[in-house]
Order: sequence, then C-alpha cells, then structure tokens
Amino acid sequence: MKISIVVPCYNEEEAVPVFLSTVTPVLESTGLEYEVVFVDDGSKDSTVSVITGMSALYPAARLVELSRNFGKEAAMTAGFTYASGDAIIPMDVDLQDPPELIPEMIQKWQEGAKVVHAVRRSRESDSWLKRSTAGAFYRLMEDITDVKIPSNCGDYRLMDRAVVSAILSFPERNRFMKGIMAAAGFKATQVEYDRPERAAGHTKFNFWKLWNFALDGITGFSTLPLRVWSYIGGLIALFSFAYAFWIVSKTLIWGVVTPGFATLTSVVLFLGGVQLIGIGVLGEYIGRIVAETKRRPLFLVGALHGFDERGAGPSVVHLETAVAARGNY
Repeated sequence: MKISIVVPCYNEEEAVPVFLSTVTPVLESTGLEYEVVFVDDGSKDSTVSVITGMSALYPAARLVELSRNFGKEAAMTAGFTYASGDAIIPMDVDLQDPPELIPEMIQKWQEGAKVVHAVRRSRESDSWLKRSTAGAFYRLMEDITDVKIPSNCGDYRLMDRAVVSAILSFPERNRFMKGIMAAAGFKATQVEYDRPERAAGHTKFNFWKLWNFALDGITGFSTLPLRVWSYIGGLIALFSFAYAFWIVSKTLIWGVVTPGFATLTSVVLFLGGVQLIGIGVLGEYIGRIVAETKRRPLFLVGALHGFDERGAGPSVVHLETAVAARGNY
C-alpha cells in the first residue's frame, strides 16, 4: 500500500523545509510506501527551487509546477491527478494540519473507512469574527444544500483512491472542494485534534478571498439565492399594489392628495436597489455557467519534478496540460 501526501504551495519557501523534516519521520514510522506531492501554484518566491533542491535529501518529494496561479482548489485537484497512492491525504504546508494524526488516520482506513476526516475540537484559537462567520456559513450550507459538510473540518483528511477518483470525475471548473469531497459520499469516520499555530510563513487568505470562497460554495451547491429573489419580488409587488390601493382610496374617499415627489423618489430608489441586487445574484450564476461552457482547463502544468519511472532523483517533464501529463504516468 502507498500513501500520497498532497501539499498545495504558494510562496512557501520558509515552510517547505520545516514541513518535510516534520512529516517524513511520521510517514517512515508507518512502514508503508509514500510520496509527498507538492503543487506549486505559481509562487513568486523560491518555493520551486527549495523543493527541487531538497529532493536529494527527501527522494519521496515530487513537484507539480503549475504554469501560473490557479488557486488552491485547482492546485489541490492537480495534486490528486498526479498522486499515485492507494490513499491520498491533502495537507497545508504550514503544519497547522498536524502530521501526528496520519498513523491514526491510516489505521481507520485499514479498518474499512473510505474517508477519515480530521476535525478540530474547537476554534478557540480563531478570532471571534472568524468563528462566527465560519459557523454561520456551515449552518447555512447544511440548511440550503443536500450535501452534509462536516463542521470544523478543513481539507485535511485521508481519502481512499476510489474517493479521489470520484472527486476527479466532477466536471465543474468553479470548484468548492469541501463540497465536492462531501458530495462524493463513501463510508466516513473522523479523528479529532487541536489546531496548532502556523509553523512558518503567513496565511494567504484574507476576508475577500474567504468571501469569494463562501460564494463559490453557495452558488455551486444551491439555487436558493435565485429562489429567494423570486419571493422578494413577489412580496415587493404585493406591497406596491397595497400601497397604490391605499393612495387611490385616500384620494377618492377623503380627497387627500398625497405629495408625491419624495415618496416616488424613495420608492424608485428602493426598487432600483433591489433590482440591482437581484441582477447581481443572477449574474453570479450566469458567470459560472459561462465559465463552465468554455471548458477551459482547470489548471495547466509547466513542469513535473521527481516523477521519473524509477523514482530516483528529480526528472523534469515539460507538458502543456494535466491530461497529457497524466497519460504518461
């Protein structure tokens, strides 16, 4: 049996050496064959040279070098594409996903589980805002979709080869990986852990990226936002009809002429704002439809390092697409 660790990287030159020196003894202790598949997502620092330079010391290290930055979800998909293990474990390079869990995850996999989630015991180390927004997002996803996404669970998990093959069969370009992993199904269990501080470097996620991540999840797995705006439109139409009836009644019955400029301006601005928001929601879905119909590659590979047939020493293969690359291995 073989274990593949998939590690997306973006400007992680400081974290890579610490990661390899920490995770390698843990993998050695399992007694199983293993590989560590780094995916460089268009780093602007020396991440690529650091990984390739350490390949002599860590011969199990592999590198998929993407042609540019495609985002973490695409980079993770690239790692799944090139990983050759019977079980695949995606991990963050900052060691906030503790490698010490790997033997326990492997044991549960060998006992029959197809997916072993690594679940945080608490989020006390996060800020109040991050805890609140994360909790609200996952509760919302549970309410509006048919997919059960484990709470307090990131990308860190062990997945059987059959699960990864199922994940790669999902064709969408806008990939919300937590949702796709959950949608794949299969028998699952979990292990719990306390999340440590980042070992090196700094996080690449900010509020805006997390906001777009949430939008990808909601629009990728639910049409409720479109339905909500249908309800809002109906309620506004009903309110407008009732208000118009009230104005006409006042004029005909009591002869009261309602000054109209301020009222009319307020109503027009309100309805205009509601319409623009509704168009924005519709535009999110249309934009995703356009992206899907273009059928552009999810990622492009500039080079592969360490994927030679004997697994001895780094080799570099220049390829244009991941599909062509995968056919050679």
